[in-house]
Amino acid sequence: MSAISAQIDVGPRRSRVSSHHICAVILYAFFGVFLIWPIVQIVAVGFVEKGHGLSLVYLKMIFADAQFRAGMGNAVMVAVAVTTCTLLVSLPLAVLNVRYEFRGRRLLSGLLLAPLVLPPFVGAIGMRLVLGRFGTLTQIASWFFHLFGGQGFNGLGIDFLGHHKLAGVIVIEVLHLYPIMLLNLQAALANIDPAMDQAAANLGAGRWRRFRRITLPLLRPGLFAGCTLVLIWSFTELGTPLMFDFYTITPVQIFHQITEVADNPLPYALVVVMLAGSAGLYVVGKLILGRGFDAATTKGSAASAAKRLTRWRAAAALAPGAAIFFLAILPHLAVILTSVSSVGAWYKSVLPTHFTAAHFASALSDDLAVSSIKWSIIYAACATALAVAMGLATAIVVVRGKIRGSGVLDALAMLPLAVPGIVLAFGYLAISVFFKQRFSCTDWLSALNVAEFPVVAIVVAYAARRLPYVFRAAAAGLEQTPRELELAAHNLGARKMTVLRRITIPLILANLAAGALLAFAFSMLEVSDSLILAQRREFFPITKAIYELSQRLGDGVYVASALGVWAMVFLTLTILCVNRLVGRKMGQIFRV
Repeated sequence: MSAISAQIDVGPRRSRVSSHHICAVILYAFFGVFLIWPIVQIVAVGFVEKGHGLSLVYLKMIFADAQFRAGMGNAVMVAVAVTTCTLLVSLPLAVLNVRYEFRGRRLLSGLLLAPLVLPPFVGAIGMRLVLGRFGTLTQIASWFFHLFGGQGFNGLGIDFLGHHKLAGVIVIEVLHLYPIMLLNLQAALANIDPAMDQAAANLGAGRWRRFRRITLPLLRPGLFAGCTLVLIWSFTELGTPLMFDFYTITPVQIFHQITEVADNPLPYALVVVMLAGSAGLYVVGKLILGRGFDAATTKGSAASAAKRLTRWRAAAALAPGAAIFFLAILPHLAVILTSVSSVGAWYKSVLPTHFTAAHFASALSDDLAVSSIKWSIIYAACATALAVAMGLATAIVVVRGKIRGSGVLDALAMLPLAVPGIVLAFGYLAISVFFKQRFSCTDWLSALNVAEFPVVAIVVAYAARRLPYVFRAAAAGLEQTPRELELAAHNLGARKMTVLRRITIPLILANLAAGALLAFAFSMLEVSDSLILAQRREFFPITKAIYELSQRLGDGVYVASALGVWAMVFLTLTILCVNRLVGRKMGQIFRV
């Protein structure tokens, strides 16, 4: 039998190895041009002084400016606080969802993913009305003061956003990002062999000691993945502080200098500092959580039997998740209430006093909104097609090819998760300036001029940012699919493309569809790339249109909220489809 398998395997090996090498070269070129080169261009512009060559003058200017220093300090503070809070929220929920069985657990697991369906900066639109001086929270607090004989606030209300903008940014980001941490922790917990915990219990170890000495060390891969994603995401998040008018933070400071980007290298130097900060945070996380994965991680060899909880124990297990879900949907509820509120009807009241559905019609008839929907669909569709092609090719080379250097391709494919979106966006701007300086505007390369025609840059940026989801989903499918069918087809004379089209893709179609759906959905609601690269109104995607509408006087905030609700409905359906396709393994898609 082994001889027959060897004969089947030998036949196609030479051609398969050569095709994998060719594919690897193409992939290296793709990652080199669209991932490494933008980063190199940022560094080059940030370290080059006009007429003087290499220089540290711009970096010195940044560190000499008190506002820039304060912005970097606030960015680090937000990242650390958000990561710590998401960990404190997600770890107990992950243990309850994986280790215990109780009524309502499956429903709660799905509901806890709700924050993924709304970008945090969209939720900030509604939360501004809730936390505003005359918003819902102030009215409730005033009611309590009057109930207990207080004097109220003399009509001035509480200025939550004026004095606590940083706290507001942290809260909104925690409520949005904890599902990513939760998915990683649940996937890691599901992979732990329960026999180890049982053996420790038999030796007399208590529950807390077993958790501290066995479970927590084995969770380190999931902890590292979740903490890394949340840390870098919150460190470079642009939309939320922008919507809260919190300007003393590095991403917003970079955004405000974009109008001078063609002539002023200072924003590039600031992006270099942010890139160095992201890399530093990643290294710190790697040193703390990323050591000894091979020794510490073990795949569960026995089916994990969840402990059944009933009556008051089930209610106690359900309560924390229900409380977190209630807090997590507050931004969503605020956006929905804003979208159905008449203009000016949500003022000095707990809820809007008058309701209307007109804003939803306006969101589908407003010139800017309609144009943004059209362009977002075009951007997301093209980016998804590119991400699927590159992600599938990378997965095949890494999983099936087994060629030298496949580990590098694996790292490059996942690198966009560790590289801030704002960095890649500025990298494409730097490439645009590079071509503009070397070619005339009438040249065909003028299509790469982001200021005039951002379509190419936005599509590539979206694809590069979302490629890890497709790659990880496709790689997981290939790892679970036996190679015998492919080898048999090769042995019978089938061409490589025929095997790919008739056997490989159908076998991993569910995984590939999950990755593609995630890529499309998150591309539709991408924030950093959209706000930075889309500089002309006629090319605005949905997120840039929501930001512009929110700044418009009159009904702008309400129409922006209605557009956000439409996007929220779309993304909800997408997340449900992905969760249906891959279930708990969805956490592996967010693994770095």
